[in-house]
Formats: sequence, structure tokens, C-alpha cells
Amino acid sequence: MAYLNVVCVVVGTGILGLPAALKQGGWIGLVILCLAWLMSVYTAVILVRCLYANGTHRLHTYKEVATLAYGKIGGWVAFFFNAWILLGGPILYIVLSGQNMNQLCRGTVAEIGDIPWCIICAASVAIPFIMLKNMKDVAFISGLGVVVIFIVVFVVLIMSAIDKPNVVDAHHDTVVWNMFPVALATISFSFGGNVTYPHVEASMKKPKQWPMVVAVGLSTCAALYFIVAVAGYLVYGTGVASPVYNSIPDGVGQIIAVVVITINVLITVPIYATSFCLDIENMYDITVERYGKVKEFIIRATIRMLILAVITVIACTVPHFSILMSLIGAFGNCTLVFVFPVLFYLKITGVRNKPWYELIWCFLIVLLGLVGLIFGTMEAIKELIAAY
Repeated sequence: MAYLNVVCVVVGTGILGLPAALKQGGWIGLVILCLAWLMSVYTAVILVRCLYANGTHRLHTYKEVATLAYGKIGGWVAFFFNAWILLGGPILYIVLSGQNMNQLCRGTVAEIGDIPWCIICAASVAIPFIMLKNMKDVAFISGLGVVVIFIVVFVVLIMSAIDKPNVVDAHHDTVVWNMFPVALATISFSFGGNVTYPHVEASMKKPKQWPMVVAVGLSTCAALYFIVAVAGYLVYGTGVASPVYNSIPDGVGQIIAVVVITINVLITVPIYATSFCLDIENMYDITVERYGKVKEFIIRATIRMLILAVITVIACTVPHFSILMSLIGAFGNCTLVFVFPVLFYLKITGVRNKPWYELIWCFLIVLLGLVGLIFGTMEAIKELIAAY
């Protein structure tokens, strides 16, 4: 079940923007994709290792790890970035699902616009979001999400291969330096699952198997990423769209891809949002033991409805999928996936007891994260301003 949670949360919409990431950065993006895969496996392992570092009891959240490493200020800084991803992800997914539904209904009376469909999509996930209490409860949803992702990969691969004879003179770049940081940010978004890992690992029957589970899960994601990224960019070149299924020919193939990815993102919304709510509920000790079943449910349901309302309002005001993905990836995931886990790990467990090659690896991870964070955020904000 933990494997399914990892794959469903990580692979999600990130897979849709990877051909466009190659368009932004060139073929060298595949090297960055490979590095990001290896680095994300390492940071996922050391992050969970930090949960057990205090020697007395297991920590529960990303914020508690940050607090142990750098005190209260560090904890709140980590919580801010954590909230940025755990809320930013669902916002992005609601935007995409609203656009997809309006696209599917084009030419019919149901073509009511992206924003109304965003509201409808948000309402459709309200019940599972409120009723599913923890990551164990959402595991079966993750299984469905993984199935539909495999369908998307298959459809994109087949349809792009069929369309290749119709695409002539597709241009490809080896490297595009001025857009390289934005490409890095988009790629980093594709491996952004760290914020949910403490809760996913906590749901495992055998937590000691976490390194193997996360390695296999992220390797599955990387394999799917390479297939879609190469297929999309090879066929369409710099003309590839984000999401990639907008590049494949109109017809049954595109409709299937749009439908199943919409199902996937709507499935992923409760997973991300539930992880954020678990942080809040743990922070304020909202438990059955403290309040009783009825009062605890009322408090939990109220908090979750308010959070979903905030997500929906923001999704209706920032309807730019590709730019939003770059911004969330640059500002949030570059920090939470690459920078913070390494800094927390070295602070909590020490530096001098690490071999030189591990320290070099840690330095490269932080460097990659900072480059994506600074330059990727700047470029994404510029694009968002230009779009308005």
C-alpha cells in the first residue's frame, strides 16, 4: 500500500509537464531527470531516518523534524514550505481537472467554463477528503490512481508514435541555458512526494522496509517519466504542449488520456490535502481520545471543509497550469525535496561521521535545489505576470 501511495502522489501531474520541461531545457533535461530521481530516493530515505533520530520516540511530521534540527523558527519555516506544497498541489490539480472537464464538454451545454468546473471538481472530492481520516484509508484510492497513470502513459506513447509521420521538422535543442532553471523546477515538481512520506511510512506494517519501498516506487515513477518525456519531445520537439496530451491528435486517444488523468488528479487531491490536515490535527492534538468520536469528527470535518474552500478559491483565480506547476516546483519542491532533508539530516546526525563521498553528494543535492529554487522561481513569476 505504501508503494501505491508513493507512486500515486509522485507521478501524478508531474508526468504531464516533462516533455515541456525538455522543451524548456533541451535534451540535457534527461540528465537532470536521472539526477533528480537518484537524489529524491536519497532524500526520502534520510528524511524518514530523521523521524527516529531523537532516540526516544518517532516524530510525526516534517515540521517536527525541522524543529528538532533548527528549533521553533526552523520548524515554522519548514511548515510554510510544507503547506505551500500540500495546498499548492491540490490547487494545481483542481485547475487541471477543471480545464480538462471543460475541454471534454466542448461544444455541448456542459461547456460552462474552467472556473465553474473547478468548483464542481472540488465539490466532488469533498466527501472522501472529509471521511478518509489517514493515509491507510486512502491507500485503495492510490491503487486506482496508479492504474490510470499507466493508462495515460500507454495512450501518450501510442498516440505520439502514430502522429510522428504527421509532424515534420520538429526542432530539438541539446541545452537551453536561459530556461534551464525553469526546466529544473518542473522536473523537481515531478519528484515532489517528501511532504507526504512521514505519513506514508507511518501507515506501513513494516516501517523498516521504507528504503526499499520508496526506491522501487520512485524508480517506477522515473521509468514512466522517461517514456513520456522522450516520446513527447522526440515527436513534437519545441512544439510540445503542457499538459502533453494537448499535443496528441484530437479523437478517442486524447479523450481517454484527458479522462483518466482527470480521475488521477482528483484522486490525488485528498491524498495531499489529507497529509496537510494530519499535520494540523497533530499540531493541535485533535484526537478521539481528547474530544470523543463525535466532537473530533465535527472539528476535523470543519477544518477540512475550510481548507478545501481555500484551495478552490485560489484555483479559480490562478488558472495557468504549466506556469503554476513551475512555480510550485521551484519554490516548494526544490526546497522540500532537495535542500531541507539534507540540511536536517546533517544537523541532526552530524557531519564528521559521514564519508567524504556522501558529503559531496549532499552538497550537489543542495546546490541543485538552490539553483532550481532561486532561478526557477524568478522565471516562473515572470511568466505568471506576463500571462496576466
